[in-house]
Amino acid sequence: MKTRKAQVVRNTRETQIRLELDVDGSGKYQIETGLPFLNHMLELMSKHALFNLNLKATGDLEVDYHHTVEDVGLALGEALNQALGDRKGIERYGFSLMPMDETLSRVALDLGGRPYLVLEMACRKKKILDFELSLLHEFLRGFVTQARMNLHIRQFYGADAHHAWESVFKGLARALKMACRIDPRVDGVPSSKGVL
Repeated sequence: MKTRKAQVVRNTRETQIRLELDVDGSGKYQIETGLPFLNHMLELMSKHALFNLNLKATGDLEVDYHHTVEDVGLALGEALNQALGDRKGIERYGFSLMPMDETLSRVALDLGGRPYLVLEMACRKKKILDFELSLLHEFLRGFVTQARMNLHIRQFYGADAHHAWESVFKGLARALKMACRIDPRVDGVPSSKGVL
């Protein structure tokens, strides 16, 4: 089987990002973005998707966290798109219903090439420490755009912001694990059009 790995370097005036992604990994990670909560979410994603992820990002955090968070999403999406290549043989669709203590989230996705994001969060908390949680919307928007992914997330209930977002990222990981899985019965790409 062809290895499904990618390396991405993204350098702008605002951020410098280097990452290596192995879709067929074992959940090993080394992640440093300068933002502990974002690190934690990406570690969960790597662990539960069984993706190996090495990521080093530096950015103008003294100005705002926005550039770093969004650009990490863009770079990770680009890496996933590269690693999947022509997407032949993949399951394509993935979903998860993920509890985390008092919280429950549903994640459904399609790696069919058409980027779209729907995100509905019942938890309305705005910050964890000094991290603006609205930035995770920017991360996900960049991620789905570059990964060419349709992603629907609904966090049904749960008041603790950490639990809410942890259930989202674990659910995303499990859905990705399912959608990226190779099915040997699939001949070519999983689309009646013959192309994704």
